[in-house]
Amino acid sequence: MTRPSPETLAHALEKQRALTKPAVPAPAAVTGAQSLVKSLEALDVEVIFGIPGGAVLPAYDPLFDSKVRHILVRHEQGAGHAATGYAQASGKVGVCMATSGPGATNLVTPIADAYMDSVPIVAITGQVPSGAIGSDAFQEADIQGITLPITKHNFLVRTGEDIPRILAEAFHLASTGRPGPVLVDIPKDILQAQTTFSWPPTLDLPGYRPTLHPHGKQIREAARLIQAAKRPVLYVGGGVLKARATDSLLQLAELTGIPVVTTLMARGAFPDSHRQHLGMPGMHGSVPAVYALQRSDLLIALGARFDDRVTGKLDSFAPGAQVIHADIDPAEIGKNRHADVPIVGDAKHVIDELVTALAGAKVSYDDWWNTLNDLRQRYPMGWEDPVDGTLAPQFVIQRLGEIVGPDAIYCAGVGQHQMWASQFIKYEKPSTWLNSGGLGTMGYAVPAAMGAKVARPDTVVWAVDGDGCFQMTNQELATCALEGIPIKVAVINNGNLGMVRQWQTLFYNERYSNTDLGTHKHRIPDFVKLAEALGCVGLRCESASDVDKVIEQAMQINDAPVVIDFVVGKDAMVWPMVAAGTSNDEIMFARGVRPVFDEDDL
Repeated sequence: MTRPSPETLAHALEKQRALTKPAVPAPAAVTGAQSLVKSLEALDVEVIFGIPGGAVLPAYDPLFDSKVRHILVRHEQGAGHAATGYAQASGKVGVCMATSGPGATNLVTPIADAYMDSVPIVAITGQVPSGAIGSDAFQEADIQGITLPITKHNFLVRTGEDIPRILAEAFHLASTGRPGPVLVDIPKDILQAQTTFSWPPTLDLPGYRPTLHPHGKQIREAARLIQAAKRPVLYVGGGVLKARATDSLLQLAELTGIPVVTTLMARGAFPDSHRQHLGMPGMHGSVPAVYALQRSDLLIALGARFDDRVTGKLDSFAPGAQVIHADIDPAEIGKNRHADVPIVGDAKHVIDELVTALAGAKVSYDDWWNTLNDLRQRYPMGWEDPVDGTLAPQFVIQRLGEIVGPDAIYCAGVGQHQMWASQFIKYEKPSTWLNSGGLGTMGYAVPAAMGAKVARPDTVVWAVDGDGCFQMTNQELATCALEGIPIKVAVINNGNLGMVRQWQTLFYNERYSNTDLGTHKHRIPDFVKLAEALGCVGLRCESASDVDKVIEQAMQINDAPVVIDFVVGKDAMVWPMVAAGTSNDEIMFARGVRPVFDEDDL
């Protein structure tokens, strides 16, 4: 019997392996639009907020059969803010979609808003066909160029084969490092053309490597400064929430006994009820928080960016303080204030390593706490009831927080009601306070609340809005009614653009130019009737005695959106206040009233 040659045997074995080896599926033949939807499914996208239009219409056909939920909003701005609210409430990437030209440009404001507040969203826009780009074609806009300064990155897709990779890269960029918005612009012909789809793609981001772990030497130096300080403050920004570092922050604070202040974007990162919490610093911060930063000898800034609304006049901010500045974005460190100890890294890793470095350290800040506790007693947060007997907006918002409780999500628009909501609602848990901090976008609250409710359907979600903000995006209540998204809205209706009126009162000799909205004098619009027209339950409250009853009535309604028109006095002001461009030393506790500090403290 002839034995097979080694070559023949090897060939037979190779043939057998080929027959038994699992076949690698060939890339599927699909359209670009199908590739887009398949990519979104592979990325576990749950929901998209958007509006179809000509250039993006090819993508809506395969979306019809997809497991991805699409919520048809009434304005693209609503889609963008809803994606932001969804991302802030869930910790996932929010997604919005629009067509070319005006559809894309209507996303510019929410994209800029997400950029300023470091929120991970991906905006997908249709574009005119590739051959028409640059020809001023119908509904053409260079959205890639327009959004270049307000996105973490953006893409113009040039071939269908690139769609899976670009979508995967977009989600990776949006959600890692310092989060932010990413835009993906896709020409119509690429959505329509045949291509192939395979998953997972290989990411091609050679220059993108966020630093997560801090340098050990910087941690040791920070620990040394903390142990030597007499008047330290933990200055906590929104980056602590982004890094999901709230438990670590609590551990660091209790280990050291250092006072904590939480910025507008960090409300809820540290429990308001905790004895070490001094409140919010800045333009409308608490007196103890503002004072603590000003008189500190060491600022431990964690995920904060020394925003002008916190620092006031920058060259007079915390003049005697050394600075430890930890941030995942190296561009923020030293941008506004010199850092004596710069630390680049993820806030959770930074805080955890500081806890380890400080374990066993003995520090005492009794004198510092005696001063701060005295200020807490002398200058508590409060208000004076209107002399004309009208409803105090601060009372409404405080009772809302007390009745609804700390497990709800509160979304605020921008203006006086935003500041009162940050001051008079107690935040005990992360991701329960959503607002537009950096850009200050009126119209944010209603669509952001919609997105938050979609993200956490079992959580009560309240939008605290002003009558000015509410009139910018209230059309999204129709979306909520039709899509079964039962948010609740407290409209703080003072008949005016309240924050602008406050500035006119204080700085423009009470010359109220173009701030009367007519919602008091003429009841135009009538918010109760408007709510009902949009498919919601409309309620009204005009007296302090009815506040609790109306809030509790709204809390009993869970099968439809609810709007409460709280008719409040027009002359209420937000206090304390540091006027724009002035030093935090010039904080006003009430109109014409400045806190009195001991000479030794000054």
